[in-house]
Amino acid sequence: MTEVLVSGLTKRYGGKSALHGLDLTIGSGEFVTLLGPSGCGKTTTLRCLAGLERPTTGRITMGDRIVVDTDRKTFVPADKRQVGMVFQSYALWPHMSVAENVAYPLRVARLGAQDRQKRMREMLAAVGLAEFEKRPVTALSGGQQQRVALARALAARPGIIFYDEPLSNLDSKLRYQMGQQVRALHNQFETTSVYVTHDQEEAITLSDRIIVMSEGEIVQDGAPAELYDRPQSAYVADFMGFQNILPGSVVAVSGGVADVRVDGTALVVAGTATSSVAVGDRADIAFRAAHVRTTDDTASGAGRFTGTVERTTYLGSAVNLLVRVDGLPLRVRVETSDLSPDAVPQAGDELRFAVNPARAVVISRQASEDDYLTIETNAIVSPR
Repeated sequence: MTEVLVSGLTKRYGGKSALHGLDLTIGSGEFVTLLGPSGCGKTTTLRCLAGLERPTTGRITMGDRIVVDTDRKTFVPADKRQVGMVFQSYALWPHMSVAENVAYPLRVARLGAQDRQKRMREMLAAVGLAEFEKRPVTALSGGQQQRVALARALAARPGIIFYDEPLSNLDSKLRYQMGQQVRALHNQFETTSVYVTHDQEEAITLSDRIIVMSEGEIVQDGAPAELYDRPQSAYVADFMGFQNILPGSVVAVSGGVADVRVDGTALVVAGTATSSVAVGDRADIAFRAAHVRTTDDTASGAGRFTGTVERTTYLGSAVNLLVRVDGLPLRVRVETSDLSPDAVPQAGDELRFAVNPARAVVISRQASEDDYLTIETNAIVSPR
C-alpha cells in the first residue's frame, strides 16, 4: 500500500488550464474515486498521477518517493513508478494469449520463469479465469477481457492501481458484477486505488472516498454517504442524482432546518441546511424524486403541495411522475408496492404530495452561484 500526496498540481494544454493548483491526499490502502462530467479534469489528474502526462507545475509523492517535482525538474516515467493501470479500452495485446498478457509485466520486472508462471496462475484464479490461460484474448467477451486487464495490472503487486473508467464499455449487469470484483481485489491485495468515473452510482458503490471535480478543481471531497445525503453545492447535488434543484429564498430557520420559498411559486419546502443561512438569504432547495411521497393528508405546511400529473413512466418496481405545481415541473418517484394495481397515477390526476424534510437539502446560493453554468445532466432547475 502507498500513500499519495499531491501539491499545487496544474496542467495546461497550450493556453488552456485543465487543472488549477490541485492539492490532494490519498491514504495508503484507500479506494478513492474522481467523479465528474467529461472535461472536469478527472482523467488528466489520473494520467498525471500515473506518469502518462507531465504536469505543468506541482509535486507528487508516492510513499517515500518524489515522482514529480517541477521546481526541481523531477519526473519519474510511468514504467518506473511501480503502479498498475486498468484502461477503459482494456489495452490488451491482441497477439498474446491470456497467460502472456498477464505475465508480461512480470517479464519486464525480470521475475524468474517459475515465479512468473506461479504469479500468473494466482492472478487468473483471483479473477476467475484459471481455465482460460491459453486462450487468445481476442476470443474473450468484454467482461472477460476486463478481468484479464485487472489480473495484469495486479500481477506485479504494485502499491497503487489506477482505473480509467474501466467499466464504461460493459452492460449494466456486467458493470455491477465487475465493480464488485474490482472492490474485492482491492481488499484482497490491499492496494491503494484511484478510480475515475462519471457514474455516481458506481462511485458510491466502490469508494471509501469520492472527490467531485469541476473545471479542473475539487468542489467537494468526502465519504459516499456524505456526498449522497449532504451535497454542498447545486453542482454536486445535480451530479449525485438530486432530480429537483430549485432556487428560492429562505423564509424561516429553526434548529438547522430552513424553509425555502421557491421562486415564482407559492411552494415552500423545508430541508436541512448544509451551511449557515438566514431569513432572506438566497438558497436552493434540493431533493430526490424518491423523497417525495403521495399522501391523503390535506394539512398545509412546508413541503406539502397539490400537483397535477403531467407524465407517468412505469418502471415495474416504481413509477416516475412528472408533476406540475404552480407551473413548475417536479419529478416524483413512487414505489409500486405503495400502490394498488389499479391505482397507478395517470396524466391529469391531481394528487397531494409531501417532501421529507430530513432528506431535502438547503444549499446557500453563495456556495453554488457558479454551478448553473456547469450543470450538464437532467436535474430540474428553474430559470433564474
